[in-house]
Amino acid sequence: MDLRARAGRRVPVPESGAGLAASPFRVDRDRIAASPFFARLAGVTQVVSPAGSGLLVHNRLTHSLQVAQVARAIAERLAPEPLVDKLGGCDPDVVEAAALAHDLGHPPFGHLGEQVLDRLARERLGLPDGFEGNAQSFRIVTTIDLHGPGGTGLDLTAAVRAAILKYPWSRRAHPDPHPSVAPLPPRGAGPLPGAPSAGSAKFSAYATELDDLRQSRAVFAGVIGPWQQTVEAAVMDTADDIAYAIHDLEDFHRVGVLQQAGVAAELNGWLRAPGPHGPGADLERLRLRLADKDAWAYDDDAFTAAVERVREDLVDGLLATSFDGSMSAERAVAEFSARWTSRLVGGVDVRPEPPVRSAHVALATAQWHEVAVLKFVHQRFVLLRADLASHQRGQATVLTGLVGALHDWLTDDESGPRLPPRLHDLVELARGEYAALAPAAEVDGLATGRAVVDYVASLTDGQATALLDVLTGRSGRLWTDAAVL
Repeated sequence: MDLRARAGRRVPVPESGAGLAASPFRVDRDRIAASPFFARLAGVTQVVSPAGSGLLVHNRLTHSLQVAQVARAIAERLAPEPLVDKLGGCDPDVVEAAALAHDLGHPPFGHLGEQVLDRLARERLGLPDGFEGNAQSFRIVTTIDLHGPGGTGLDLTAAVRAAILKYPWSRRAHPDPHPSVAPLPPRGAGPLPGAPSAGSAKFSAYATELDDLRQSRAVFAGVIGPWQQTVEAAVMDTADDIAYAIHDLEDFHRVGVLQQAGVAAELNGWLRAPGPHGPGADLERLRLRLADKDAWAYDDDAFTAAVERVREDLVDGLLATSFDGSMSAERAVAEFSARWTSRLVGGVDVRPEPPVRSAHVALATAQWHEVAVLKFVHQRFVLLRADLASHQRGQATVLTGLVGALHDWLTDDESGPRLPPRLHDLVELARGEYAALAPAAEVDGLATGRAVVDYVASLTDGQATALLDVLTGRSGRLWTDAAVL
């Protein structure tokens, strides 16, 4: 593929403006790493909020750095393969840049915040596109961030923009036919749970960024199918799965939440007598779901082998000794992480004709099942805890109150001159976008709604909580807490 097409930008970089990097893709990586939206991720939840928790757990920034590390390792392994070149190439700098950018759009409080903002955006603010973290990441690098040479966005190369598109479609209409209409849709393209008329659950571009999506994907026309990730996007997506499957288990072993007894009972119960009740029942439900939705990859023997491997290395290995902060405990965590990362990265391969729910780059059969089981352990024994659920209900209340308060402020005719400058700028930006997309009577409402979503999604966990205190009169520290505006 023509390198010049992959490296195309809306605003070409002059030779004197390349900064410290000669490669256009390294320039992209440097722009993303220097963005305040990237620095903000240090204050955004991965699973448990880093704000005031006192716990040494991953946040969205450390997660993104680990995804970038894994993605680059995969890309360096795959780049020499002839098939990769035929599919559009796999440059390590492109996948590293995409990995650093992939979570820029995550709102306060992580996935919980994403779900709450989407519901509020559709039901309260009247935005047909709602909110989606991947689409927000793409909006940041193409539209909102101002650290590129043009008037909006980072002006990234076509290859990096395409590599950020984990779900290369809009919520409803693009491309045509939309992947949601397929008998077996691509992963993420199915309907939003609880709101089947809302469009795809996952997507990577709002209507406001469709031109950027089309332009970046046009470079790969005829090489990659309209619903398929580019090779570099697939590498980033696979690296995200690998990092997520490993480091969240590390975190909750460290803080004492992931207990050996419960995990052992579930895995050993399934290995002894899988059934619909008792220990092992939840794991059996996972097995049935995988066999139903992902028959192209599922294998009974591989699933059993994966459960046995996770039992041996996690239950009988890492979790057998409580984490006490000692050097030997830290070494055990580091060795577990290194061993699994190496195994999973080593299981990534390239496929010329992948099934619709996969990509050209994917995990081999054994590793695919192992990731499914590792993620199950995290889901079952961390994410489904009642204490975490009660904490998340409080976070949902914060976001609901914040969206309502900001929307009320924007629709108060007397408050215009005293709006926070950034919120005012976001309204004007969205108004210009919707003027070309919607009937005149709808522009102001859509612009107000999108500006509120953009504003809230750009906050850290701590800023969101502090801002709600300011807007509801719970804070009396005018010149300190109000600085969050």
